[in-house]
Amino acid sequence: MSKEKISRSKIDATELALNDKLIYINRVSKVLKGGKRLSFAALVVSGDGAGHVGIGVGKSNEVPEAINKANSVAHKHLIKVQMMGNTIPYEVMAKFGATRVMLKPAAPGTGIIAGGSVRAVVEAAGIKDILTKSLGSANKANVAKAVVMALADLKDPKAELAKRKSEENPQEATSGG
Repeated sequence: MSKEKISRSKIDATELALNDKLIYINRVSKVLKGGKRLSFAALVVSGDGAGHVGIGVGKSNEVPEAINKANSVAHKHLIKVQMMGNTIPYEVMAKFGATRVMLKPAAPGTGIIAGGSVRAVVEAAGIKDILTKSLGSANKANVAKAVVMALADLKDPKAELAKRKSEENPQEATSGG
């Protein structure tokens, strides 16, 4: 597991119109003396389609309860995605566990070239044109977490450029010239 934490500022989920989408339900069985005990783990993505997205995992003995728990976790862990029109500003890669994900900006009209967990997360974020590639492990939970990490790593290129220019020439930035 990656020890890197996804840096997030607190986003209030009550102010957003979030849509929840179930990515995957995993049935887990534990063998006991009296037989098998079933439980369920649900992976859910929440997003408003306008740049906010979060994922959550919930576990319970009942499927609806697991989904509700996953929804509440996803609402607590929302991030703001930096977008440029209907795509991302630049290519980014992220690694979570044994999964690596590459996200590339695409020309308008390309659509979402992605599958599985990547598509669900990108659609929930509201990105319309993107090229993606999932490398390494295909574990749905790790792929979704890697995509969220990649989207969280995106920064505004104009703001970063302004910050770098002010670091290079501190006198020019203060004198206005």
